[in-house]
Formats: sequence, structure tokens, C-alpha cells
Amino acid sequence: MRGINLKSLMIAGGFMTAALAGAPAQAAIDWSGIPAKDVALFYPGQSSWEGMMTPADHEGADKFRGGKNCVACHDGDEKTMGDLMASGKRYETAPIAGKPGSFVAKVKFAHDDQNLYVHLEFAEGTQPNAGMDKEFATKVTMMLDDGKVPEATRAGCWVTCHDDATLMPSAGGTTRTKYLNKSHAHLNRQGGGDELKPADELAKLKADGYWLEFWQARLNPGGAAVASQSSVLSNREEVKPSAVSVEASASGGVWSVTFTRKLNAGPNFKEIVAGKPYTIGFAVHSGYTSKRFHYVSFERTMVLDQGTADFVAAKH
Repeated sequence: MRGINLKSLMIAGGFMTAALAGAPAQAAIDWSGIPAKDVALFYPGQSSWEGMMTPADHEGADKFRGGKNCVACHDGDEKTMGDLMASGKRYETAPIAGKPGSFVAKVKFAHDDQNLYVHLEFAEGTQPNAGMDKEFATKVTMMLDDGKVPEATRAGCWVTCHDDATLMPSAGGTTRTKYLNKSHAHLNRQGGGDELKPADELAKLKADGYWLEFWQARLNPGGAAVASQSSVLSNREEVKPSAVSVEASASGGVWSVTFTRKLNAGPNFKEIVAGKPYTIGFAVHSGYTSKRFHYVSFERTMVLDQGTADFVAAKH
């Protein structure tokens, strides 16, 4: 498969991925009447939570420690940052030749009495085949927090990206998934290692809502869209049955992806209610990549019906 130009493959007639069985039809929401907002996704290389907090590695560390959030300083810098890191000139020891540094997704939110809907449209550009993921060409991820993880409000998904995660600078060949700071017994410049808090403390953190939702759409040209949902605390753990379904299509090199998530999904899920602010973040793996080789967004906010947020999901 190496060397296939995915954009050319999509343009050659377009293709459709089928919705998961039982998922609401995309036509349930008329997206044409809902305005989109641009969300820039950029290649982050091996930049980590620990590096972001270290003045010697991140010139904005003191500003962040002083209360500035990531997007407050870097909104609009995504293309410059992504190009720099994708080139291997900063925070990247294994650049993928020819990989674009960034692209823009057009994002819309809506809801009805039962579900929250999240709709993304984006063109990945010409992606070299990295050959890392043997199953899926593209993966689209959204993370969601309800204010129970304060550092996620400040930095979005960066709070889960540690210096000792798989293929990061301090990993030492070890496989580690995403995790949150408070789940580990110790945290230093190299990350949290493998020593976790005692089981009763982890259970209390989970009961108090200190965890993140992780939604993912796994996509292939001409194949069925596959939905996955996980929680992130001491690691990324898949949740079954999932409260999330997904459908996707692509035409002319542009992906259209819709997540559907039940508003009232039960005790193992975040409660999504009107008027409450949520922090969200997006990521896309393109060109058969996996692990840290993805594009990410800075933190954004979402609210149902009314309130101050980047996205106000109206009822339809």
C-alpha cells in the first residue's frame, strides 16, 4: 500500500462509507442550514504536556503557568507550527516525508431531544502512506470534558499527551496510552511512568468525574465507518457498549463525518445538558498513521442552546 495517493483515490469517482447499524440517518439534521466554524488541525510532533510546562523547552511556559490557555496565545499559529514540526525542524525526530503540516476542518454542532450531533468536513491533502495502521487510512477523534478535568479546560487534549507515551522522547520503547496527570503517583519532566495511584484513589477520581470521553471514527475508502468510544484516566480504555455512532462519506478529496452521541447515555458517560459548557478537542490520523502521528486542534468550547462558547449547538 505504500505510496498510494489517498486524495487521488477519493477523487476517482468518490466513495461512501456506510453508517453503523442502528445509527440515526445523517439526513435527520439538515446541515446546510447550520453555519460552520473553521478549526485548524496541525501536526504536533513530539510536543508534550511536560514540555509545554518547561520554560527551557517552551517559551510560553511561564505564560501558561500564569493562567494563559493554549489557544489564547497560539490561535492562528497552527499552520506555521504544523509546517515546522512536520518538517522535522522542531519537536520531531522521525518526520514523514511529504506530510502536510496542517489543514482546516469545518465543524458544526446540533442536537435534538435524544442526541448530540457533531459534523466535520475536511480535506486531508496529499498524504503519504506511513504504513503504521494496517486497518484504517483515516481516524477522526473528538475528546470531551464537562469541566471536571481543569487542565483539559486549559490545554485540551494536550493534558493526555505525555513525554513517556508510545514513541515520545521519554518512552524508552515502552507502550503507554493517553493518561491524565492525577492518575499517576508521580509526574516529572519525563512523564508519569507506570506507577499509578492506589485503586481506591483512582475509583474516587473516576466517581468525581475526573476523566475524559474519547470518540473515534475509523475510516477506509469504500468501507464501513467504525465507531469507537473510550474513557481516559490512567490509560485509554474502550467503553462497551458505546454511546457514540458514526457515519461518513467522501467526495472529491473531502471527508464528511458525523458523530451521534446520546445525550442521556447513562452513569458511565458524561452528562450532556443544556447551558453547561464543555471543552472539546479534535484530532485526525491521516495516511495510515497511528499513535502520536496525528493532527490536533487547540481546545475549543461547546454549549447546548445558549451560552458563551465557540460552538452553540442549537436544537433541530
